[in-house]
Amino acid sequence: MDFRTEVRAWLAGRLADTPAPDPRAWERELGKAGWIGIGWPGADGETYGNRRATLPEQVVWAEEYARSGAPARMGHIGENLLAPTLITYGTEEQKHRHLPPVARGETLWCQGYSEPGAGSDLAGIRTTATPDTTTGGYTVTGQKIWTSLALDADWCFVLARTDPGSTRHHGLSFLLVEMDQPGRIEVRPIRQLTGTSEFNEVFLDGARATEAVGGEGNGWQVAMGLLALERGVSTLAQQVGFAAELEKVVAAAVASGAAEDPVIRARIVRQWAELDTMRRHALRTLGTTGDPGAPSVAKLLWGGWHQRLGELAVEVAGEAGAVGPEPWTTRRPYELHPAQHLFLFSRADTIYGGSDEIQRNIIAERVLGLPREPR
Repeated sequence: MDFRTEVRAWLAGRLADTPAPDPRAWERELGKAGWIGIGWPGADGETYGNRRATLPEQVVWAEEYARSGAPARMGHIGENLLAPTLITYGTEEQKHRHLPPVARGETLWCQGYSEPGAGSDLAGIRTTATPDTTTGGYTVTGQKIWTSLALDADWCFVLARTDPGSTRHHGLSFLLVEMDQPGRIEVRPIRQLTGTSEFNEVFLDGARATEAVGGEGNGWQVAMGLLALERGVSTLAQQVGFAAELEKVVAAAVASGAAEDPVIRARIVRQWAELDTMRRHALRTLGTTGDPGAPSVAKLLWGGWHQRLGELAVEVAGEAGAVGPEPWTTRRPYELHPAQHLFLFSRADTIYGGSDEIQRNIIAERVLGLPREPR
């Protein structure tokens, strides 16, 4: 049995038994079968609990998972961001402590980077951390925002300023913080235009951090290394999801008659061509190192593409894309048409994960060698 056939058979069998599994139970099911962490660089299967896979096999897993209709992953931040960062910058003790629970699907992580006034500009963060002589860790005080999965996460990796006299990217540390600290950590969901609350505010008031990854004061290097890992194999799975969304928009255009409009047809063709370009770019840069522009180019490509798809979806939906469901008295105020949800949610695509302006600055300064933007 080849790898793709094995993946398809496993997913089909598990989803047939439980079409809509509990998200946390599903993570443990994936971990039990060894499917978590197959792309961890340099990972040892016996040590961390994950199976090994070649880069093409990692691509196959990501694609087949997206195609299967399996639940959205709750553990992707721990698996795809925290784990490779620990493997690169962490101590052996940190790896052995934190990686096996992630590989088993038992521990969920969130990312404490952005702050009010310091979103894409991470060097402007104001969250502080002071050494705790009693525990050997740190005491963290500050606020984080746009924190995905914070309500469900067991741990958070937090970028904080450990040198009180430092500025910008100096004096930062990459800290590991357990979320279950009543009275010290408060999580508040953020209500979005879609009516949902995927993002959260996190308030840290003397929260305890157990350790720093990469050593105290080296947080900027670790944080930038993590961001470079954010656009890896998972982008190919994202593109499978994009393709499914595009297919629905095309079907809606045919059903409504909008596909007869030559302008609409041209826009559909352009969406398809740009998606194909994104896939080719992702495959070309997959597994490469030392190319600071590749992640930024990828983010620029998909952010704008997804926004344009949302705009197209509302247009081809016609009346359904312009008005809400009826009767309003029997539905939640924010029960949106799928095209409306796609349009509203995608407005944030060019902001979160690093705004388009930041991505263009990275390309200009680090790839093209242009002068730095004056501050």
